[in-house]
Amino acid sequence: MSENDSYDTSYDTTYDTDVYGYDEPMVGPLDAPEKPSGLHPVNVGHLVMGVAFAGLVLVWALVQGDVVATDELRWLLPVPWLAAGAAGLAATVWPSRRA
Repeated sequence: MSENDSYDTSYDTTYDTDVYGYDEPMVGPLDAPEKPSGLHPVNVGHLVMGVAFAGLVLVWALVQGDVVATDELRWLLPVPWLAAGAAGLAATVWPSRRA
């Protein structure tokens, strides 16, 4: 037996609530509204990057399917970025319109 094998490999797997300061495990987000409304805030960064990614995948699919020629990419590649920017602006302005 080497000197590295002398440590104890048994450990306690019980859950001690006093260590974490909670009586019950948390089940929801910390900033949940008091009354459920069914809506959640939009993460604008996720929305913008999702629209941009989906648009770039669509452009790629159109080029691979020979629907669009490669010489038309000069005007087609900025379209997903413009759509993503428009979606981001709309998501930023929309909450102020509802109030």
